[in-house]
Amino acid sequence: MFWYDKYIIKDYKRVLNMYDYSLCEKRNVLCIDQKSFFASVSCIMIGLDPMTTKLAVVADTKRQGSVVLAATPPLKMLGIKTGSRLFEIPHRSDIYIINPSMNTYLKVASQIAEISLQYVAPEDYHQYSIDEFFMDVTKSYKLYAESPYALALKIKQEIYDKTQIQCAVGIGDNVLLSKIALDMEAKTQPDGIAEWHYEDVPVKMWSIEPLSKFWGINRRTEKKLNQKGIFTIGQLANYPHHYLKRDFGIIGVDLHLHANGIDSSLIREKHHIYKPSINKSQILMRDYRFDELRAVVLEHVEEVTFRLRADNMIARTISFTVGYSDEGKVNKSYTLSEGTNLTADIFQFVWGFMMQLCDKKRMYRTVNISLTNFIREEDHQLSLFVDEFEREKQERLEKTVDQLKIRFGKNSVLRAVSYTEQGTAMKRNGLIAGHKA
Repeated sequence: MFWYDKYIIKDYKRVLNMYDYSLCEKRNVLCIDQKSFFASVSCIMIGLDPMTTKLAVVADTKRQGSVVLAATPPLKMLGIKTGSRLFEIPHRSDIYIINPSMNTYLKVASQIAEISLQYVAPEDYHQYSIDEFFMDVTKSYKLYAESPYALALKIKQEIYDKTQIQCAVGIGDNVLLSKIALDMEAKTQPDGIAEWHYEDVPVKMWSIEPLSKFWGINRRTEKKLNQKGIFTIGQLANYPHHYLKRDFGIIGVDLHLHANGIDSSLIREKHHIYKPSINKSQILMRDYRFDELRAVVLEHVEEVTFRLRADNMIARTISFTVGYSDEGKVNKSYTLSEGTNLTADIFQFVWGFMMQLCDKKRMYRTVNISLTNFIREEDHQLSLFVDEFEREKQERLEKTVDQLKIRFGKNSVLRAVSYTEQGTAMKRNGLIAGHKA
């Protein structure tokens, strides 16, 4: 018997779905999203109304291929949205095109967080992204309003009064339902609020398609489910859960529960999960000077990023350890605000810290590079700090090189440093598990 069996109703003819919602905890969770946040803040900065102004925030206004990071609703009506290119924006006098101002965005986001934290304890607040957050108001809403809906209206109005930012709010019996209510209904409602409860699941949730519109289902999972004849959330909800568990593991159980509107997670609970890692460690064949170490570090970074891209992941946390030839070592771990799987990005951080921390007069004998805190590539969000056009070009180039290595062997494409005396990759690529084949 599994933990989720307690929710399952054995008499399937009695209800539309197989779960007994009376056994599920009913909470009051708000999911609040600032509409077109970056574009709205940019409009307000220059005294314009984001609801009537056509404005795009572009990574680099001087580069025609630059990515649109955000667009106001009126501009979206012209077909320009996040991910569009600068050259796609019509040349019109009523369209504003500006560069991002991250400092301002962070200040406004912080101001909105301060407003919201007046109504809930910090442990019941979760910042999901810079422009979206969750609040579990189960214990606090009665202190400020007659209902969760009334509190949502109050918070929404206060945010607008103090920042001029429009919000949409999803209200649900759990975190999942609040998020789905936000994504699927609240943003189109006149008051910007939608409320979803367990009893709404068959009517409101089960008609959702394609599956990738549902929070937590990416296109790869959607494709696998489609191959099983599952195209709507309702079909997923009524698919035998034991088959989903067999084919997807514990994720299959979550898919089935979520499709039925069940989510037992609590914002205030801290979850500690197993974190996979990709690492490369080597004991060098001789002592290396610090300047020679650069070649080995670059080779190691290239190796771990090759494996990272092969898994279609990006990493946020980068760690390294280098050991002196006599005794002692230097180690450092750093977490990026945005993940990456590019060799140049990760090498820049590793070598930059090594330049600061390592004794350049000593000799080195061991090197270890490790990547953790992974995010799926398809979940990567456009960054305001990075030229996404250039990043996309670099990623395509590195993946092309990866394919050549897969097809013709790792030694088919090597960096110039690997042909130097300091390089070790050519020899290592001929080994299996660190030993000669």
